[in-house]
Amino acid sequence: MTDSKYFTTTKKGEIFELKAELNSDKKEKKKEAVKKVIASMTVGKDVSALFPDVVNCMQTDNLELKKLVYLYLMNYAKSQPDMAIMAVNTFVKDCEDPNPLIRALAVRTMGCIRVDKITEYLCEPLRKCLKDEDPYVRKTAAVCVAKLHDINAQLVEDQGFLDTLKDLISDSNPMVVANAVAALSEIAESHPSSNLLDLNPQSINKLLTALNECTEWGQIFILDCLANYTPKDDREAQSICERVTPRLSHANSAVVLSAVKVLMKFMEMLSKDLDYYGTLLKKLAPPLVTLLSAEPELQYVALRNINLIVQKRPEILKHEMKVFFVKYNDPIYVKLEKLDIMIRLASQANIAQVLAELKEYATEVDVDFVRKAVRAIGRCAIKVEQSAERCVSTLLDLIQTKVNYVVQEAIVVIKDIFRKYPNKYESVIATLCENLDSLDEPEARAAMIWIVGEYAERIDNADELLESFLEGFHDESTQVQLQLLTGIVKLFLKKPTETQELVQQVLSLATQDSDNPDLRDRGYIYWRLLSTDPVAAKEVVLAEKPLISEETDLIEPTLLDELICYIGTLASVYHKPPSAFVEGGRGVVHKSLPPRTASSESAESPETAPAGAPPGEQPDVIPAQGDLLGDLLNLDLGPPVSGPPLTTSSVQMGAVDLLGGGLDSLIGGTNFVAPPTAAVPASLGAPIGSGLSDLFDLTSGVGTLSGSYVAPKAVGSISMDLQLTNKALQVMTDFAIQFNRNSFGLAPAAPLQVHAPLSPNQTVEISLPLSTVGSVMKMEPLNNLQVAVKNNIDVFYFSTLYPLHILFVEDGKMDRQMFLATWKDIPNENEAQFQIRDCPLNAEAVSSKLQSSNIFTVAKRNVEGQDMLYQSLKLTNGIWVLAELRIQPGNPSCTLSLKCRAPEVSQHVYQAYETILKN
Repeated sequence: MTDSKYFTTTKKGEIFELKAELNSDKKEKKKEAVKKVIASMTVGKDVSALFPDVVNCMQTDNLELKKLVYLYLMNYAKSQPDMAIMAVNTFVKDCEDPNPLIRALAVRTMGCIRVDKITEYLCEPLRKCLKDEDPYVRKTAAVCVAKLHDINAQLVEDQGFLDTLKDLISDSNPMVVANAVAALSEIAESHPSSNLLDLNPQSINKLLTALNECTEWGQIFILDCLANYTPKDDREAQSICERVTPRLSHANSAVVLSAVKVLMKFMEMLSKDLDYYGTLLKKLAPPLVTLLSAEPELQYVALRNINLIVQKRPEILKHEMKVFFVKYNDPIYVKLEKLDIMIRLASQANIAQVLAELKEYATEVDVDFVRKAVRAIGRCAIKVEQSAERCVSTLLDLIQTKVNYVVQEAIVVIKDIFRKYPNKYESVIATLCENLDSLDEPEARAAMIWIVGEYAERIDNADELLESFLEGFHDESTQVQLQLLTGIVKLFLKKPTETQELVQQVLSLATQDSDNPDLRDRGYIYWRLLSTDPVAAKEVVLAEKPLISEETDLIEPTLLDELICYIGTLASVYHKPPSAFVEGGRGVVHKSLPPRTASSESAESPETAPAGAPPGEQPDVIPAQGDLLGDLLNLDLGPPVSGPPLTTSSVQMGAVDLLGGGLDSLIGGTNFVAPPTAAVPASLGAPIGSGLSDLFDLTSGVGTLSGSYVAPKAVGSISMDLQLTNKALQVMTDFAIQFNRNSFGLAPAAPLQVHAPLSPNQTVEISLPLSTVGSVMKMEPLNNLQVAVKNNIDVFYFSTLYPLHILFVEDGKMDRQMFLATWKDIPNENEAQFQIRDCPLNAEAVSSKLQSSNIFTVAKRNVEGQDMLYQSLKLTNGIWVLAELRIQPGNPSCTLSLKCRAPEVSQHVYQAYETILKN
């Protein structure tokens, strides 16, 4: 009878009976009882009360009984640590048993008992098993070291197990080598800073020898380990590739993908002129094609990996287009992935069969798939110029089917085709306009409005078409509203006489009736442009558009290089680096492809740098100045203009002035003050007359602007001190202040409070608290701040430079391990060195002075008489800066090395160091 009978009993009070049976003298009865206990444990009953009785059954030669007892022990040792110590003696004895299966069983169980109290007793038995004569025991012991390291890393290091593990890489048995590599890789992943797998050509040779005789999982461990090795030159890379290539014909898909990963990585180092390079490309295609004959789930994983490989080296699969054609019974996720790869491989040679295939797909029943197929036709037109005409006629055929979602997708892609090939296919616009009423998706509506606005001069009733969209303006999505605003302004500039009412209607809808800031800002910009300078408006709005590129969805090159290093893992399926989805980022090491060696052509080498920061410290990207549609202050941005203030001039304003007043500068000098703890050279105050004054063609500025910095009023607060002097002949009231978008999002945290009206020649001093939650845009220079102050008479513009240390936050201290890992992770080209002269302070004084400005010392050491301070600081937007400060006692100069993921910050951080240390 089978063992299933043990699971059918539902007796009550059986614990007592089991206790008696476990203590029986008869071996058979004992074995039956232990089986019943394990069955109860498996179905979730608590049988921990029987712990001492089960442990007594360990003293037996019967392997089956021993296995069952060990199984029980693994399950309950954590809840009964004091009782588990009773079993230690048996483990020690079993590790010396003549039967290697029992020795291995004992060492395997020892690794699974995660109880701190027991671990130190297990070191001696483990040491013996690592040097056991039987390879089965050695391979089990190797894995046990990794498990023990997870419980108590310090103990493993102190006992010297890691060195023994490294010695096992040279073992004569391939399975022992594979397990030793697996264990070391596991430990190295959780401790990125430790250089455990110190691979050299000799150890690589041993791994490659073991590779041919391992089990499939052993091969995967060894291949993954090889992928982390960087060969010293292209000859070594080629020799490794030659010995790994036979793995491509393995039956296990995981082994194949691991081999592909190694080859893709080492191909970086091979010159494209080598005959071997071409041979290798040919050898990579068949195994990838074979993966596509597996079951759908495996196909999907293979396709996601192929997607990466095709982006990196399209030449590998350029002749294999047919295998990516969709089968009728493919699941939707496989179909969509195949479609993506088809477009990536489309070229002049195969475009005819690709288009025929795509046209077929566009008549399928699966809506998502049809949409993607129609979009794919458009992408082919953009990618292969010779096929554009054929693609457009295919799209027109599809529009004639009048299937709603097909028509809408076709219109979206035709818009892109117009962008790529201007003045070529506009004859189809009439056909598109016929389908105007059927469009109900925002993207399709927006595309159609763009087409009508862009080609308004060719469409007789363009104003009627756009007016039909305007009727339900508030119900449209933001995308459609923005497009409609731009479309009508384009129409107005092309046909001003007929569409004046229409443009006024849309501008008032966008500016007065809308609560969307993007729409409002764009409306105000157009309004002001049209009212002050229609010629400039024409140049801006009707400017020639850049042609769009063919591959808009390519993965960014540094990320692609990193993902190639993760082929065959989850990262390659998600197309995200592990740091994006592994919680806490522990053990996530950024990988990058090896650089091409000197003998291969450097022009081919893509720049590689580890992508991204560990999750907790992803810096905010500072958008470039041209990226954002600015607010009203963001029409003419430039760095502050230095030099003497300009004389006043009276300016005639255009028809619309949203901020009020003709813009003579009537407010006098302003004194901009911000923390912490340092005076800043006066040159940082920038005179007025910056690029912002030109907003209304202004060349004005009364009064000078001086700048100096004082200590903060409270730790962690930032404030700006202004001194306002009334130089007009009337009283000033209703003050307000606004900052332009800036690199770190500085913005007023409260309104500008001028409590009493400001009489002529009166001066008032105000402190304005600031926050860092405003809009962000990269300025030139980085610490430039552009400000507008408004009152009942006028608007006054000025720009000033603030020192970066006002933005250093209080939680900027990194722990040592994180500092070390981050320093290594940031590419060397991001490192900048500076000299700080005339700084006679010693290391202690420097450290405490910097700490008061939120620059924290992580570690300090003395090297050859020099004091080395390792420091970290964090900016308000989450960017970390790491520093190494070298101080030579008796020498007034010190050397500062800075590393940061945003290297443009380094110069300003150095200026902050100088300012703080010399104050």
